[in-house]
Amino acid sequence: MPPTARLIRTRAMNGIESLTDTQWATDPSVAWIRRGEGMMGWGVAAQANFRGAERFSRAQRWVSDWLAQCRIHDDLGIPRTGMMAFASFTFTDDSYGSTVVIPRTLIGVRDGLRWRTEVTFDGEPDNDDAVVVEHPQTKAETHATWHDETASSAAWQAAVGESVKRIAAGELDKVVLAREVRADFAQPVALQPLLRRLAERYPQCWTFYVDGLVGATPELLVRRQRDQVTSRVLAGSVAASSSDQQTDENAKALQSSSKNLLEHEYAVRSVAHALAVHCTDLDVPSAPSVLQLANVQHLATDIRANLADGSSALALAASLHPTAAVCGTPTERARLVIRELEGIDRGRYSGPVGWIDGNSDGEFAIALRCAQLGPDARTARLFAGCGLVADSDAEAELAESETKLQAMRWALGERQ
Repeated sequence: MPPTARLIRTRAMNGIESLTDTQWATDPSVAWIRRGEGMMGWGVAAQANFRGAERFSRAQRWVSDWLAQCRIHDDLGIPRTGMMAFASFTFTDDSYGSTVVIPRTLIGVRDGLRWRTEVTFDGEPDNDDAVVVEHPQTKAETHATWHDETASSAAWQAAVGESVKRIAAGELDKVVLAREVRADFAQPVALQPLLRRLAERYPQCWTFYVDGLVGATPELLVRRQRDQVTSRVLAGSVAASSSDQQTDENAKALQSSSKNLLEHEYAVRSVAHALAVHCTDLDVPSAPSVLQLANVQHLATDIRANLADGSSALALAASLHPTAAVCGTPTERARLVIRELEGIDRGRYSGPVGWIDGNSDGEFAIALRCAQLGPDARTARLFAGCGLVADSDAEAELAESETKLQAMRWALGERQ
């Protein structure tokens, strides 16, 4: 761990109109952006990795201990500003890679306010010039070679078929199986243009970057803002269309699909049950709405509640993970089927990703529509998962997985 004497200082700033339209001198170490607002960080003041069933609680303790050793100078004194710890966790307990990053420099944009937070250690000068802004934003082309040998289409469809048989036999109600696609690049992936493309095409999503994991996810696992708790459940999907009429027809079919409604019901039930342990006054809509994105539409339910026990955003994320939207129902049986039939290590795909501050507020989404970049940014692993119930069809699920993969394929340069 770095020296214990450290200063965290937050000040208002001017001159930044957009986090993603600005060309920064160096690539960010973390990012969290939605509807043009959010945060980007540079450098690493501290980082820790965790593994096992206690990875969430160990991460929370590490963040709390680290911040407790800091002197805080906050010129704004406004909730949800100041230094944040950014975290990304693996789907399974035994997978390696769960990480927490505290950046040296953090710039935030929200509700017309711009701020900058710096971490400095004893004997260091203020770091005002650490992030130099240059204009205009440069363009970068990414050329990729795509592979899906890790789980071929035929093998994955066979796994889907076997899962459906087990569901029909009563072993479980739902399971989510993921596919993996790999890409190689002639040059390292340019991170800033990649984040810009994702943020601009999917403004309703949370565009994120933590330690090589990059994506734009539509699913908010949990937000804690003082005693207000929110979660967005997505389950049940259909492709969007270039035709508005066809998109509307697809949305109506999605809302009347017994298969998709059942899949969604399992996911909503699992989130509501987990939140009820920590919250009161749960507001769960009786029917889902349709969330329309650039390439896909989802059944969506926003759940709201009042926090009852003071749990941090990270603790709430731990209690919710894994939801039925990314694992299945019952959870333990679904985990066993995934381990047996999926054939891949998801890593941090479908795990919680987000941030937490010194007040235990924060936001964690589910890491969907994402890619894990290799250490040299010349490789990428892309994932897509599909929820399976008794009447799922392997060919239709394969098509759905391809639709979900399009977001990152496009962002990484595939011509469509």
